[in-house]
Amino acid sequence: MGKRKGGNKALGPLSEKSGSANGYLFGDPKMIVAVPTIADTATASVVSEDLVVVDERTDSSNLENPPENESVIGGDKTSADYYFDSYSHFGIHEEMLKDVVRTRTYQNAIYQNSFIVKNKVVLDVGAGTGILSLFCAKAGAKHVYAVECSLMADMAKEIVEANGFSNVITILKGKIEEIELPIAHVDVIVSEWMGYFLLFENMLNTVLYARDKWLINDGIILPDKASLFLTAIEDAEYKEDKIEFWNNVYGFDMSCIKRQAIMEPLVDTVDQNQIVTNCLLLKTMDISKMAAGDVSFTVPFKLVAERNDFIHALVAYFDVAFTRCHKLIGFSTGPRSKATHWKQTVLYLEDVITICEGEALMGSISVEPNKKNPRDIEILLKYSFHGKRCQVSRTQHYKMR
Repeated sequence: MGKRKGGNKALGPLSEKSGSANGYLFGDPKMIVAVPTIADTATASVVSEDLVVVDERTDSSNLENPPENESVIGGDKTSADYYFDSYSHFGIHEEMLKDVVRTRTYQNAIYQNSFIVKNKVVLDVGAGTGILSLFCAKAGAKHVYAVECSLMADMAKEIVEANGFSNVITILKGKIEEIELPIAHVDVIVSEWMGYFLLFENMLNTVLYARDKWLINDGIILPDKASLFLTAIEDAEYKEDKIEFWNNVYGFDMSCIKRQAIMEPLVDTVDQNQIVTNCLLLKTMDISKMAAGDVSFTVPFKLVAERNDFIHALVAYFDVAFTRCHKLIGFSTGPRSKATHWKQTVLYLEDVITICEGEALMGSISVEPNKKNPRDIEILLKYSFHGKRCQVSRTQHYKMR
């Protein structure tokens, strides 16, 4: 799985005055329903935290007396270790917490609908730093069991203690599939399980396992709906730099790498002006009812051009909804919405399609977890196009890993 040069796009600083969700797209992106998710709309814009400058710092460098405790988060980790335990490092949690769209939407769904968790027993699946557990505890939860498999569980316990919620939140270190809760059932499950392309890392199956084992009948899952969308974009400049580059590298043919590069989906923020076609709903998942096998699917698509242009890639993104709230709360990771750390997933086509307004690119997309490593995703794309200026039919295979 690739990312564009330059790393993550800035999402804006996180502060108590930060804004929240970016609105929720229902089907046709032209029909945008903006869902207010801030109780006080005067606080809706993102505002930087006050800068605090400390002069005449005299404390010693962190290099002079390294900690003896090797369990410090990230203290003795290598890149190989992070393949198995990437969520032990604080950096990935910092990125997610600073994603205001993501974090504020969860906060508002819980705070503005406290009836969901008040006096209820809550299970937080994949708790990380424990931020969602803290939201639930502050909203009046009877008790929260926060399950985290990585070393971040140790930090989460300290965070809970530092904020005075040790009597409400219990941190359990381990895999959901292996731990045992001290109670038979929970009333609510909260989890931020979504990955790139919605399903990368396959954490959804872990939430479904917890649901089937512990959630009471008619219990609530936050969030409870997720939808995957597809559109097509013009992206000549970056495709030339990312894919076609390998055709001639300082005078040498390295096109064998090009064949590998085009199979790897690219995670990046797409400019909405690049969109050439409609945005099509591919799949909606009802987390409260779906089966584990539903993460594998094949669906047809028909993308209709909204202008004369070229198509270089398809782009996938997802929306999330909390439908059990008084008012629908959700967010979109689409190109026409405020950027999130999930960005969008770009699938480059081998062909450059010349399309005219009203013409349709048709095909099907199949998605399933990799058989050897279920956290990776296999994507099979079949498409055909028969337009005035271009005809093409092809099958492409992508791997997110």
